[in-house]
Amino acid sequence: MNKRTIITVVGKDTVGIIAKVCTYLADTGVNILDISQTIVSDYFNMMMIVDRSGAQKSFDDMSDELTLLGEQIGVVIKCQREEIFDMMHRI
Repeated sequence: MNKRTIITVVGKDTVGIIAKVCTYLADTGVNILDISQTIVSDYFNMMMIVDRSGAQKSFDDMSDELTLLGEQIGVVIKCQREEIFDMMHRI
């Protein structure tokens, strides 16, 4: 079963966004495979591809906790299973 997940983070740029998201993932046993981030006119945008094979939490728990973390730091964090993401973005 594919355990790759797409995580997006969007919001006003502030200090520590990457650190807080990456710390949460590391503490939960999630490996970051690829990461891209940009800042445009003070707006932060990050997309990550992660591997949840070693995750200590279910997809739903991780998604809910990242949503809550995003609310705490003032950004929107969304998680999507890779296969769903691929189906939605197929041309």
